[in-house]
Amino acid sequence: MEAVVGLLLMWLGFSHGVETHCDGRQDGAQCYGALGGTVDIQLIDNTSEIFKYELLKNSLKILIVRNNTVISNTIAQRSLVFLSNQTFRINNLSRNDSGKYTLKIFGSDGESSGEWTLQLFIQAPVSSVLLVSECLSQREMRVSCSSEGGDSPQYSWALDGRTLTDAELLSGNNETNNITLKQHVSGHLVCSVRNNISNVSKEQKTCRFINCTSINGTEILGWVHVDSNSLCIEPTTEPTPVTPTSVANLPLIGGVLSALVFFLLVGVAVICAQRKKQNNKPTKPKEDECDQDVTYADVRIMKQQGKPAVQTTEAEVEVEYGQVKFSRRSRHTEPTGDDCMYAKVQRFR
Repeated sequence: MEAVVGLLLMWLGFSHGVETHCDGRQDGAQCYGALGGTVDIQLIDNTSEIFKYELLKNSLKILIVRNNTVISNTIAQRSLVFLSNQTFRINNLSRNDSGKYTLKIFGSDGESSGEWTLQLFIQAPVSSVLLVSECLSQREMRVSCSSEGGDSPQYSWALDGRTLTDAELLSGNNETNNITLKQHVSGHLVCSVRNNISNVSKEQKTCRFINCTSINGTEILGWVHVDSNSLCIEPTTEPTPVTPTSVANLPLIGGVLSALVFFLLVGVAVICAQRKKQNNKPTKPKEDECDQDVTYADVRIMKQQGKPAVQTTEAEVEVEYGQVKFSRRSRHTEPTGDDCMYAKVQRFR
């Protein structure tokens, strides 16, 4: 019975430092180690009371342990025996470490009490992945995936985090390194390369196409890849060309715009001036001082009787005032003379 138990990997991208574990307690176990790395092989149960056991590689004894003491180790310069858990560690693995290993158990009487074998395979880990894609004219995409280094690489594909299905493939399958995607397939494409001791992947976007109707006036058929297209430009993104005529008209356009701005500023200044003038105009009083007419009617200066006609002073003159009238002048009547009018005045000696 074949089994691989306890395979724990540390994928570092380089062979040195990659450590694997193998359970060699079952007959026919298959174990894997990284080239230049380390493998730990579990030989027996740590609770077993075994008088003696030997580990052979291709019929050559490389390890002898008796009464829980290491008697012999032919590769001691790059190996360790952990007696506490009966684990045999081999460092700096090389291709020569691959092969069939046999573990033999002996009793205190020297008789064999059992044996079992395991197969150890040394592989170079995958260090990097290379993706080469080609966008075809029919909106299809051809992709090739390869790895640098790595023994017995296995390939798998994923699209947007899920396994790529056969319905999305025009050619190839999910386990080949060369595939062709159908027209409707788009998203993030991932190629993973792995073997028994390593796993590396790389991601790439699928092709994006535009339906180009002409290139330099020549009609074409099919689709053009956006990223590699340099001649056909989508109409929605085509910029307005700058012609010599439009360049020559730039001074004229600039002059017209300057004139418009000037007239706009002048108009604003005139409007502001008119509003300021209206705000500063004095308010008309409710009533003028001469809104009322004063009329003196029949004013007489009379000489006192019985006194000699001598020259009199103004103090001796008797003034008689007759009827005095005040009348409000209509606001709508335009005065003919001074603002204030006096009626007929007579003086008598």
